Amino acid sequence: MLGYLLNRLLVLLLAYAYPAYECFKSIEKNKPDIEQMRFWCQYWIIIAAMTVWDPFGDAFIGWFPMYSEVKLVICVYLWYPKTQGTKYIYNSFLKPFLLKHEPEIDRTLSQLKTRAGDSASLYFQRVVAYVQIRVVEMVQLVMAQSMQRPQPAPETQTASASNTKKTGASTAK
Repeated sequence: MLGYLLNRLLVLLLAYAYPAYECFKSIEKNKPDIEQMRFWCQYWIIIAAMTVWDPFGDAFIGWFPMYSEVKLVICVYLWYPKTQGTKYIYNSFLKPFLLKHEPEIDRTLSQLKTRAGDSASLYFQRVVAYVQIRVVEMVQLVMAQSMQRPQPAPETQTASASNTKKTGASTAK
């Protein structure tokens, strides 16, 4: 209803920019308030979970009227001082879920890191081998071209020698 661009702008401002600034202020205090920092860490964890869920939610329930506006209201609900929805959502839903699945998540992340490292190493080796082959080919090409300098043809040498004799003979006259 608000319009896609206006809603997107409000989400950026109210769900990301304002909370990021409040988080900055919490961190940069002379004596940071641990509870305040805990609150903002919980907020960002929830926002990260929402961001991961977003493509699926958009695909399955994004067609509901005012879906985008509801997401905006949820983001404001999370940080609004009177509701402090972050504490409720985090302690009621996210924390129990993460604690229950923590070993599985850690194992999966470890496997993904290993696979990513192996893949990166494999692709790096392939790139290095490719570059080595191409460098050797270029060096061989340059050497082959430098060894094949065109030699003047025998007829050209004879013709130029006779031209020189004629020129020399005409100047002598």
